[in-house]
Amino acid sequence: MTEIIASPSTRRMARDQNVDIDNLARKLGRTTIGPEDIAAKSGAAPTGDIGYWDVDHSQYGPVTEEPMSRFAQVAARNMAAAQSLIPAVTHHDRADIRAVERLRSSLRSQADARGVKLTALAFHVAALARGLRKFPRFNTSLSPDGQTLVLKGYIHIGIAVDTPHGLMVPVIRDADHKGLWQIAAEIADLAARAQARKVTPDQMGGASMTITNLGGIGGTAFTPIVNPPEVAILGITRTETVTVWDGETPRPVPMVPLDLSYDHRVINGADAARFMAHYCSLIGDPRNMLI
Repeated sequence: MTEIIASPSTRRMARDQNVDIDNLARKLGRTTIGPEDIAAKSGAAPTGDIGYWDVDHSQYGPVTEEPMSRFAQVAARNMAAAQSLIPAVTHHDRADIRAVERLRSSLRSQADARGVKLTALAFHVAALARGLRKFPRFNTSLSPDGQTLVLKGYIHIGIAVDTPHGLMVPVIRDADHKGLWQIAAEIADLAARAQARKVTPDQMGGASMTITNLGGIGGTAFTPIVNPPEVAILGITRTETVTVWDGETPRPVPMVPLDLSYDHRVINGADAARFMAHYCSLIGDPRNMLI
């Protein structure tokens, strides 16, 4: 029998999680097993040998300590597991935002009358919902053993909200069946509930895909971490003015940077490029989202 190569910490983790390393190696067709393989099998977050992080920082100068909240600890474990287990790739693109801003401006009086703030984020939610409808592979989840792809018959969009007590992701249900006004109203309501820690359990979880928007803060690009069991996440940063050539004439065009991180086990680079090309066309001509 071929000897399976695994570090002592990996074997210890396998024993703790009741995972048979030999059977797992045969199933994976490999002779080397790491902590991420054990975590994928058991559903636990990988730990590995992190003893070298246990440093007495006070030996280098004065320090203070701040305990992590339980909410932050859970989020940290989930992000660490996602980063360790998902082979993620980020596709960077940008979309012409002129038509969206013109439409928002023309609808300002209606927005005031409705008491709704029609933000650019509402257009992004609508565009993403339509993108997921056209490219259903992005609206899936991979089973923990990596053998089954679950295709969803609904489209729910998660909205990452930065709050004083940590990042929260409330969800807009059935976003593909809602118009811009309803989406805008729900974004405002969910964001306010998140800030006040009044988001209910039925308003969390089950998203098809998440949007994380840093546009109000800044940045030109980033690589958002896929939020499992979703297979992709869309990042947005601050709109920038880009020179676009119209023949031999340079024209300044406001463009919104977009960052699509995706699970490469499910989605390949060509899928991502086509998805973002379609998404950018919707943002570039939002009338298509009103049909």
